[in-house]
Amino acid sequence: MTGYVIYEGPSELDGKPIVVIATDNSGNRKTGSMVQTWILRADIEPHTALKTGDDSSVCGDCPHRPANHGACYVTVFQAPLAVYRAYKRGSYGEFQPGQFAGRMVRIGSYGDPAAVPLEIWEAYTDGAAGMTGYSHQWENADKGLSAYCMASCDTPAERERAVSMGWRTFRVRLADEPVMQGEAVCPASHEAGQKLTCDKCKACSGTTGHRSLSGIAIVAHGAAGKVNAYNAMRAA
Repeated sequence: MTGYVIYEGPSELDGKPIVVIATDNSGNRKTGSMVQTWILRADIEPHTALKTGDDSSVCGDCPHRPANHGACYVTVFQAPLAVYRAYKRGSYGEFQPGQFAGRMVRIGSYGDPAAVPLEIWEAYTDGAAGMTGYSHQWENADKGLSAYCMASCDTPAERERAVSMGWRTFRVRLADEPVMQGEAVCPASHEAGQKLTCDKCKACSGTTGHRSLSGIAIVAHGAAGKVNAYNAMRAA
């Protein structure tokens, strides 16, 4: 797996050591061909960090963490663990600003972009053809992150609050919950017939794109257990 270390340093969330790896060969059917980024503890394997709660360094207080409701769709002992172990073997090269010019890039395939200094994302996206990014830490994150990322929201009230703070939003909704004014259904979703992959859509690019829409919405999806966990979180 071709990859590059784009950041090693303290987490913006709790000061603990983290690393950000960009990998250049995505097989993700939803996102399409995009450069991916993995935000990881630099000193703890991701599945172990999940068990001990040290994943808070890269995920903050995200409600989908196992320590909260456990609805996160990422299986950390798969791609994130493989990336971490390759990093520990010294398999990844040194990143250069503008390296992904002309490419579609993803900010935070695992981990919350708010854990990383904003200037790292500025360098990573330099000259990129477009980007996608999402943050559950939008209430306390550097406001500059809103140019690159969508505010991840789980309720209509959260969406309204995020919009009032200047964010565009990506909202996971219940199957019987309507799309709100200013939102559009995610074109890569099952309910939209998977018309587009993320690399073709480009809607989830913070305030830099699709200004006519203030948000994107998608029905809770993924493995049945994750959907059930999300539904239970909403019902709590």
